[in-house]
Amino acid sequence: MTLLHPRARLHHLRSRDGHEVDVVIDLGGGQVIAIEIKASSAPSARDAHHLVWLRDQLGEGFRAGVVFHTGPMPFDLDDRIWALPISALWTARTE
Repeated sequence: MTLLHPRARLHHLRSRDGHEVDVVIDLGGGQVIAIEIKASSAPSARDAHHLVWLRDQLGEGFRAGVVFHTGPMPFDLDDRIWALPISALWTARTE
């Protein structure tokens, strides 16, 4: 079974002007999802500023940005950028 075709590629991004994104998932066709991982239970918009920069650089090619955090609640940080509890990676919802 193929989940993505072509397969997604994972990257780390560090720009010459100091922007850094922990994980960039290249979905192909100019589409990306970007991830920051923070050891904070209450991330702020400042924690997403590199994702905002990347979104603004890529325009519609930026599909989504996620700031994973140690807190319990998901919430919006900016357009197409969300804060999600890192526990969402291994917790299944049963609703």
